Amino acid sequence: MINKIKECFKADRALYTFHAKEEMRIEESGIIKLAEVYDAVMDGIVIEDYPKTEPYASCLIFGQTVNKRPLHVVCALDAEDNLAIIITVYEPSKDRWHGSVRRKR
Repeated sequence: MINKIKECFKADRALYTFHAKEEMRIEESGIIKLAEVYDAVMDGIVIEDYPKTEPYASCLIFGQTVNKRPLHVVCALDAEDNLAIIITVYEPSKDRWHGSVRRKR
């Protein structure tokens, strides 16, 4: 799934939900820019899969910007329309994540 999502980003086939744009705007550590999301996805790995989400399977991607800012991007893939749908974007909290890739229990 990650390779298809990256292809969508490269082809400018990424759609940001209102929720994603709002979260990017109000992020506690500072506004998250579209270019940062692009960088994080291109650098990213899938750390959680959500194959049963509707209407499209989705995943949680961890990646870093060129400035090494860690980001989480929840992204769905509409394979039929070749479209990545960005559901939310945030900087992972050290209180909730080990090294940005594993949830704390």
